[in-house]
Amino acid sequence: MSSQSPQKSALHEKDGVPQPESISQASLAKVVRSRKVQPDASTLISGILKGDITALSRAITLVESTNPVHLEKANTVISACLPHANRSVRIGITGVPGVGKSTFIEAMGKYLTGLDKKVAVLAVDPSSTLSHGSILGDKTRMEELVKDPNAYIRPSASGETLGGVARKTRETIILCEAAGFDTIIIETVGVGQSETAVHSMVDFFLLLKIAGAGDELQGIKRGIMEMADAIVINKADGDNVAKAKLAKTEFNRALHLFPAKSSGWIPKVTTCSAYEKTGIDAVWQLISEYVALVKSNHYFEEKRKTQNQYWMMETIEAHLKQHFYHHPEIKTLLEQNKKAVQNDEISPFAAAMNLLDRYFK
Repeated sequence: MSSQSPQKSALHEKDGVPQPESISQASLAKVVRSRKVQPDASTLISGILKGDITALSRAITLVESTNPVHLEKANTVISACLPHANRSVRIGITGVPGVGKSTFIEAMGKYLTGLDKKVAVLAVDPSSTLSHGSILGDKTRMEELVKDPNAYIRPSASGETLGGVARKTRETIILCEAAGFDTIIIETVGVGQSETAVHSMVDFFLLLKIAGAGDELQGIKRGIMEMADAIVINKADGDNVAKAKLAKTEFNRALHLFPAKSSGWIPKVTTCSAYEKTGIDAVWQLISEYVALVKSNHYFEEKRKTQNQYWMMETIEAHLKQHFYHHPEIKTLLEQNKKAVQNDEISPFAAAMNLLDRYFK
């Protein structure tokens, strides 16, 4: 009986040509090795002062870390960079989600790099209260600016900090300034939480608005508008041009109702289209006029000094809070008091006072 070769299925696929590796294994191994090597503080400092972006990014990662060892090294780097800081204009940008903050910042950043300025964007993304995660997608959204050699984008998670400002943004500003960036732009999460934090670390506070959004945020609009040094009506393009002009007139009237600013500056309203990149030059002109005014009347320096004092107090409060919750005895007592409060065995205020009394003994 003759042997027959088994028939192949009609669905049988012929062996194809193997695809080449998309990543060089030698390059990958080199990257892995370099990441395992942690540069010392002096290496980071030297790199930052030379404008090395890799050294800057690594130093910012140390600043954002909660590891005590990293904190000590970060403080050394910040102290060495401090004499080389304070040579930039710091701009805070806020607005409701959907107003076009990322598009506006990219258009502004490209305009400024066209003027031979070095721009650092500190984009703060909201952290989830459930998973504590954050998307950090600003580099993807600012695809043109991220490729600009005179720009640097650093997305950070907001964490538990109110106002959408990352816990260590203040120190990150110092590192960026030491690396040679003369314009620092801080993008906040958006209106909805206290924006006092970002206002207390920038020179110019810009509020982005869109025409026809309604007054759903009436309850918080006054507080934000009082802090704003300028209001920019974005998306003034297409059929929206007339609406944007009308909104500009309305906001100009509203600003006259607010008390005069101690800086001597009268807040102004302008329109732009970040998508079409029109009106960006007018926005920068406003910022330049403001900086010239506050430097001539010495408000610029006084505000920076006040901000430094504010952040010293904020840092003390943050460290006290962290030390309290990491205290071994308090950790145990805290869980006991939580259960007692839930079972109505003790009031929340009495439980808090008992914990504080034990902590300070």
